[in-house]
Amino acid sequence: MRQGSTGGQFHPLEDKDPRTVSSYRIAARLGAGGMGQVYLSYTPGGHPIAVKVIRPELGDDAGFRQRFRLEVQAAQRVQGLYTAPVIDFDTEDSRPWLATAYVPGPSLAVAVSEHGRLPVPAVLRLLAGMAEALKVIHAAGIVHRDLKPANVLLGADGPKVIDFGIARAADATALTGTGVTVGTPAFMSPEQAAGREIGPASDVFTLGQVGVYAALGATAHGEGNSHAVLYRIVHEEPDLTGLPEELGFLARCLAKDPAERPDPAEIIELCRAASPEPLSQQGSWLPEAMTEDIDRRTRAWAAMRTTTEADKGRDAAGAEEGAVAGEAAARAPGAGPGGVHHAPTRTAEATPPPVTAAPRAAAPTPPPGAPAPQAAAVPTPPPYPGTYPGMQPSGPATHPGPGAAHPTYPTQAQQPHSLHAAPYPVQPGPGWLPQPPPKKKMSGGAIALIVIAAVLLPVGGCAALLAGVATSSQNNKPGAAASGKGGTPRPDPKPVTYKGVNVPNDYYVRFADSPLKPVHSGDAGYEDDADFYYWSDERYLGSSSAQVVLLNNSQQGSLKTCRAETRFTERVTLGQAGPGTQFCVHTKSGHIALVTLKAKSGSSDPSDYVTLDFTLWRNAEEPDSSY
Repeated sequence: MRQGSTGGQFHPLEDKDPRTVSSYRIAARLGAGGMGQVYLSYTPGGHPIAVKVIRPELGDDAGFRQRFRLEVQAAQRVQGLYTAPVIDFDTEDSRPWLATAYVPGPSLAVAVSEHGRLPVPAVLRLLAGMAEALKVIHAAGIVHRDLKPANVLLGADGPKVIDFGIARAADATALTGTGVTVGTPAFMSPEQAAGREIGPASDVFTLGQVGVYAALGATAHGEGNSHAVLYRIVHEEPDLTGLPEELGFLARCLAKDPAERPDPAEIIELCRAASPEPLSQQGSWLPEAMTEDIDRRTRAWAAMRTTTEADKGRDAAGAEEGAVAGEAAARAPGAGPGGVHHAPTRTAEATPPPVTAAPRAAAPTPPPGAPAPQAAAVPTPPPYPGTYPGMQPSGPATHPGPGAAHPTYPTQAQQPHSLHAAPYPVQPGPGWLPQPPPKKKMSGGAIALIVIAAVLLPVGGCAALLAGVATSSQNNKPGAAASGKGGTPRPDPKPVTYKGVNVPNDYYVRFADSPLKPVHSGDAGYEDDADFYYWSDERYLGSSSAQVVLLNNSQQGSLKTCRAETRFTERVTLGQAGPGTQFCVHTKSGHIALVTLKAKSGSSDPSDYVTLDFTLWRNAEEPDSSY
C-alpha cells in the first residue's frame, strides 16, 4: 500500500472514509493499495503515522485475519534503520488495521515516474539500504514477497522498505474472488511466478528488479500482458541494455536459480566496492528535485498536524461546554439523577377523571356442592423503579441540558424477555403509570360449554371437560402443531447453503448468523453458542451441543438423514475425516446442519484452517430446553 500521493499532496477525506481509527484521528487520505486504504494520523506525541485499514472483504475472511495477525506480530519484531516500523495494530477490529511510521517522501515508483531515473550513486545507496532492510526482515523469519518500487519510500535519511510480509496474509486461494493480486507481476521472482515455494532469495531477485527500474526507468523483463511478463521472468533473461557498469552485479541478483543469487550482506559489500566514495545516507543523497519533494511533503504534514490539533481543540472545547451545560441542567429544579428531568408530582387539579370499568357478564352459578370459582390471579407488577422499561412520559416533554445524554425508552418489542420481567405492554397514559393489559374476552362457544358443564356434569366430569376445552383452544391456535424431538416432525424449512467457509484453528461459527462468520474462541475456550468449531491443538471438529454425527460413506446427506441419525458425539478428529466427509449437527436452538469438509490447509500454509460447506435448516426442530 503506497503511503505517498503524487506531488506530495494529501487527499481530502471522503464520506466513506473513517474519521477515527481506534484512538487515532484521521487527518487525510494518503493512498490506496490492493489490501486497503492508507491514512495520515498522529501519535499523541505528534509523530506522523500511516494507518492502513484493510478492505472489508478481506477483513470478513477469518483465514485472512488469522494470517494477518501472525504476520503483523512478526513484523513488529523488525526494527531496522531502513524499514518503517509497525507502531500499533488491531487485527480483531471490524476492519483490521495497522499503523506504521510515516515517511514524508515519495515512493520510488512516484519519484521515477515524475523525475526520471536515479543517478548511479543514488542507486547504490538505494540498493545498500534495501539490502540492509532485507537483512533485518529475513532475520525476523519474514519473506517480504511484494518488494516493488511502490513499497520503497525515499526518505531524507535513506530508503525505507514498507509492507514486509503483509502480502502473505492475502496469499490464499480463498481470496481469489476478492480482486486482490498478491505480488506485482513485473517484480516477481521466477519461483513466485511459477507458484513454487519461495524464500529469502526471492526477495533478492526482486531487489535486483527494483535496482534495474531505478537505474533505467524501465523493468528488467518488459511491460505488457501480465502472463507474458511472467513467462519472460521464468524462461527468458532480463534486458539490461544501458545498465551502468557499476551496477553490473544486479545480473547476479536476477539469476534464475535462487542458489546463485548473492545474499543481502554480499549485496552491501558489492555496493560499497562499486561506489567511488564511502556510502552514506546523510545529507542530500537524492537529486535536487526529489529532495525538494521530500521537503514539500514534510511541510505539508506539519501544516496538516496544526489543522488537526485545531480541530481537536474545538471538539474538546465543545465537549467541555456540553459537560458544563449538563451539570447546570442537573442542578435545575426537578432534575433527577444524571440531570434527567422527571415528570412533576401530579396535583389534585391534574388528577385525571376516574376510569369507568366495562360491565361484566354475570358468572354462571356453580352446581350444588361445587367449590366456588376462584378469581384469576392478576400478576403484581414489579416495584416502580423511576424509569420503567417501555414507559413513555405524558404531557410536555422535558429534556436534559446540552451535553447530557438523552434517555431512551425501549418499546415493548425491544424489551428483553425474562422470567422476572413484567409482561405488560405499556400504553401511554396519565403520568408515568403503566396500564394493565386488556382482559381477553372468552368466545361464545367456550362460555356455552362451561354453562353446560356446570349444569349437566359432576365436578370430576366438569374438570375433564374444561381440560378438554383448554386443550382444544390451545391446539386451534395458529402454528401450534406438535413438532420437534419426540413429536411429529415440523414441515421441512428451506435450506440455506454457505460454500467455502474457511474456519481457522480456535474459531467457531454460529448457525444463526447470516452469512456465517467465524468467531475467535478467545482464551476462555468455546462459548455455548459454538455450533461448529475447529480446534487445531487436538485437530478435531465439534459442536458445543455435543450432537454431531459422522455420516458413513454410503449415506446421502439430507435433512431426512440428519433427523433419523442419533449416533451423537461431541467431536470428530481430522484423522477420521477427509475431503467430502459429511457431518450432521443438531443445535440446542433447533437448527440442523449438514457440514461437508472440503479441504484442510497444507503444511506450507502460514495458518491452520479447514474449508467447509454448510447446508442449514434453521428451526427445523424444537429447541432443546434441557441442554
